[in-house]
Order: sequence, then structure tokens, then C-alpha cells
Amino acid sequence: MDALDRINELKDILNKASIAYYVNDKPFMEDYEYDKLMNELIKLESENPELKTLDSPTNKIGGEVLSKFKKVTHEVKMASLSDAFSYDELVDFDRKVKEVAPGATYLCELKIDGLSVSLKYEKGILVLASTRGNGLVGEDITHNVKTIKSVPLRLTEDIDIEVRGEIFMPKKSFIKLNLEREENEEELFANCRNAAAGSVRQLDSKIAAKRNLDTFLYYTLDSSVKTQEEALLSMKKLGLKTNSLYKHAKNIKEVIDYIEDMAILRDRLEYDIDGIVIKVNEIELHDIIGETVKYPKWAIAYKFPPEEVRTKLIDIKYQVGRTGVITPVAIFKPVFVQGSLISKATLHNEDYVKEKDIHINDTVIIHKAGDVIPEVVGPVLDERKNDIIEFKMIDKCPCCGESLVRLEGEADYYCVNPNCKEKLVNGLIHFASKPAYDIDSLGEKVVKDLYELGYITDIPSIFRLGINYSELIKIPGYGEKSIDKLLESIEESKKNNLDRLLFGLGIRHVGSKVSKLICKKFLSMDNIMNAKYEDISSIPDCGDAIAKSVYDYMHNEYNIKLIESLKELGLNMEYNMGDIKVNYFTNKKCVLTGTLSSMGRSEAKALIESFGGSLSDSVSKKTDILILGENPGSKYDKAKQLGIYIMEEPEFLEKIK
Repeated sequence: MDALDRINELKDILNKASIAYYVNDKPFMEDYEYDKLMNELIKLESENPELKTLDSPTNKIGGEVLSKFKKVTHEVKMASLSDAFSYDELVDFDRKVKEVAPGATYLCELKIDGLSVSLKYEKGILVLASTRGNGLVGEDITHNVKTIKSVPLRLTEDIDIEVRGEIFMPKKSFIKLNLEREENEEELFANCRNAAAGSVRQLDSKIAAKRNLDTFLYYTLDSSVKTQEEALLSMKKLGLKTNSLYKHAKNIKEVIDYIEDMAILRDRLEYDIDGIVIKVNEIELHDIIGETVKYPKWAIAYKFPPEEVRTKLIDIKYQVGRTGVITPVAIFKPVFVQGSLISKATLHNEDYVKEKDIHINDTVIIHKAGDVIPEVVGPVLDERKNDIIEFKMIDKCPCCGESLVRLEGEADYYCVNPNCKEKLVNGLIHFASKPAYDIDSLGEKVVKDLYELGYITDIPSIFRLGINYSELIKIPGYGEKSIDKLLESIEESKKNNLDRLLFGLGIRHVGSKVSKLICKKFLSMDNIMNAKYEDISSIPDCGDAIAKSVYDYMHNEYNIKLIESLKELGLNMEYNMGDIKVNYFTNKKCVLTGTLSSMGRSEAKALIESFGGSLSDSVSKKTDILILGENPGSKYDKAKQLGIYIMEEPEFLEKIK
């Protein structure tokens, strides 16, 4: 047998073995035998590279490296679904469907908490995988999707077809990945969805290959299928992985029964779900029922209410913030909450803990406030035992041992020692962070390393690092390239607009939004330093507490010397109003919910602010616009209740052009 025949034989065996193992859960080959055949194929293809094809199982190992992602225009829009948060909304959905299609039944499917993907096959071979993007234009992620073991590179039939589904990261893979990142002192992923999204956006497919991603396909553009259930069965027959936990419901009562069953099963699943998708099963009825400008009327996504879980509170520890504020932190047995493995949560302050009546060794209820931030709801009093330890607030700083101070009228305790190590380090980390002075390459780990080694002791020392160049390049794990990049980033940051510097200084009560307001008013650091208390307090959204904090900071001898040092080091001390362009978002208060496929939150915030708008974290009556990403949280529900204008990603992208 020549090399071509043997390669084709091996490809056929290995592709069938992958479908049997990862799609149908019916393996017919031992792992040892599979690995042996794979190694033989790798060897043959390396000796005969011209014989390697798109459907070769060796593509699943990864190796392709891109410089950037290409844009992909979807021939058929990848639509999103409207959300329901109550059974009443589902009953209303059913009523509207039955008004025009009395004979409609429903197919209920799990709403996988991942990211949407489109797979295009030509003559049975995978040729393109792309993200949803804004529904019309996505990104080509073929090189990474090929590494996903449950995605067949060749179908069981040589047909042309496009299918759509969800890429996700199983819970076990998520835990393993975060443990590895923790060991490497890398930033942890917040949840399985973010980890999956970060993995498919890797330029190096070898990284994606190690992440153990998975897929479920749930939609096909094959016009020959008559029902959604038939679509799932036909995709499975082609070797595509579908989710078997669906239900054909004859009426809305059966839909609700299915939701109740899946809510109980949810925690035991190996992957995250955040709701149930309900579709009219009969595809011929879809056109009759129709669609709105944004959503199909024949489908809806029911979102589970915020998840609450129980766990044991093991300890209460204390952390020192950059301003010296001491925060009690609950340490509990790790538990999954809405897709994230959570082991700690802030307890805010002494009053909060006492009001909630929280004790060490209590069983406590945990949820995510706003679907994002872990929060201790309170103890389960019925399960309280005799081994509880009553909470008692500390009176000494856990870092430096200095006596703590609680100011009159305030809930927080402070360490007032200006030389407290933890205060200093956290202040430096904040200064260099992306939201503040945004010094690329100077992340938390680097700051801590250089602080421990004595190279960074305060903010000015960051800008004097270059004098230690010959020593810095000898630090284990760094070297010339990384130090050159760091020093280049530090030098470039000196051009930053003044509001970044003001925020970076860590003045109490002064966040990024307030920093911009102050800089727009005074235009230079000298003007801010010379401003009267009354001038600062007159700025909209700057009350007495902010004005006092800024005024006191600017009249402190140490801080005056600090700012003078930064001037001498060449940092920009002027506010450039030319960065603001008048646009739809000018003077608008925006909130973002969910994940934008086209950009990260920080990029969206920067764009909105460049037009003179603002992006905040919570929805209120003052919010002008809710920007809607994929997998939105409870902010979406609140915005609907308040009648706030909801803007989808395609419109957002159009408005920021």
C-alpha cells in the first residue's frame, strides 16, 4: 500500500473513531490504538506534506497561527432570540403563536451558555467556521474550531451544508484551566463562557487545542427537513454533535414542565446552561408566524432566575485596599454559581456582616449580584450548628499591624499607615492598570515582582526603571525583549490624557468618570491643584465628599511633591478636549449587558467616552441606553421595566462609526 492509500485509510478510521467517541458516545477503539494510528498519520503527513488535506484528523492537534481574524459575511443572518423571564411571558408567547398557527407544537432545547458558531461544509468537508458577530458579519475561527474534538472535519455524507450551534467549555475543563492559570499567576477566567470565548479567539490554534472545548449543534439551513426535531436527528446522522436532552411539547404546560425538570437537573450537567430555548417545531409554520425587526416570533429563550446555592463559610479574612480600606472577605467551600467556580466574596464592612448575622462555619447562600459579582445573601439559620464562630472586626492592619481608624459617619475601617506594604502595592497595581494609566506589560504580577526586588517603590519609580536596565534584564523570567517592551510602554504612557493620571493617583472617591468631569472643568493639573473647594463641588456629579477628597489631596505636602516629580519625568499634565467628538452618545448615560462579539467592555467604554458619553455598571432611571450583547443578564429585564431604550450590537456599531 502506498503512502496516499494508507493516509486515506487512516483518516477514514480516525474520523469515524472521533465521531463514535465524541459525538455518539459509543467508542469502538481503545485510546492506545487511536494514539498509535494518529502518530502513524502524523509521520506519513510530515514525510509527504503535499498529501495532507483539510479533513485530516491531525488538524485537531493545532499549529496554525494567524496574525488576525478575517471577517466573514453570513449569507443568512444569525439571529438572536427574545428573552422571557417568567411563565406569564411564555403563556403570552404561546397565545400569539396559536393565534396564527393553532396546530403548532414546540421543541424545547437547553440554552447552552457558550458562544454561537456557524459551520460550513462543502462536499462533506469543513471549510469555514465563524462567530455570530453582529449577526451579519462575524469572524473566521476555522483554525481553532478544527481542534475541537466533537466537530467532525468530514461528515458521514459528502454534502454541502451550513449548520449552527454553540461552542462551550465543560465545567471540568474550566476548573483545570483556571488551576493552571493560577499556578502560572495568570488572570483567571470568570466563567465557562468567557473561557470558551477567549479560547476561540486565540491566534495560535495549539492554545485552543489544549482548552478541551466542545459543541452542540442545534440549527441547520437544510431546507429539506420539516421539523426542528428532524433537523437535530439529521445533523446527528451526519456525525454532528447534538444535545439529546430536548423535548417535543404539545402545549405550553408541557413546556413549563420541561423547564421545571431541567432546573432541577441543571447543577448535575457537565456544562453550563442559562435557560431553555422554545421553538415552534413545524418549520413550515415559521414563515406564517413571522418575525419582528430584531427577533423571530416562532421562538423564545426562557432565562433561568438568578441561581442561589448553598455552601459552608470556612473563614473570614481581610484585605487592604489601595486607599487603606479594610474589607472582610468570606472564604467558603468552592461552589459553581451561574457558570463560575466561586470560593470567596466580599462582605463589604463590619455593619454588613452584623446586619446579615453571618458567622464562620455557617451554611450560607451565595448568588451573583447583577449576574456578575459573587455575593453572600445570608446564613441558613435552620442549619446553624454549635461550632459557629462569631464575627469580630479586627482592630489592627493585617499587613502592617498599625491600629485601624473608623471615621465618624462611615462604615469602613482604614489603615492610615502611609508605608503599609499592601496599600502601596495595590496603589501601584491600580495606577498601572488598564482603566487607570494603562501601562501595557506592567500587570499585577510584574508590579509585585519589581516591588519585592526594590525596583518599584512609588509611582515616580515606575518612570525611572530604565536606569536599572542592566539589572532588570537579568531577572529570571524576564530578559531583554520583555524589559524593552515594558520600558517602551512606560515611555509611551506619558502621553496619556490627564484624566487617566488623575484616576491613577488613587484619590478617594475619584473614579474614572469623576476624573474626566474634573479634567474637563479645569483642563490642567495646575488648575486642579489651585482649585477652590467650591469650584470642585459645583461640578455635576461631584458632591461634597468628592470635593473634600480632591481638595485635601491637592493640598497634602507629600502629594504635591509626587505630582511635581511626575511633571519633571515628562508626564502629560494637560487635558486634551480634542479627543471628544460630538456623536449620538454625547452626554448619554449607557449601560452594557452581556458580551459584545465585536469588542471587549473596555474598548466599548473607551469609544462611548470618546464621544462624550459614559458607561456605568448599573441600570437606573437616569440610564439613557442599554447596549445589548449576547447572553444578557438581569440588567436587560430591569431596562425593559423602566422603558429604557435598548440598543442591539449592530445598531451600536453603526452609531460609533
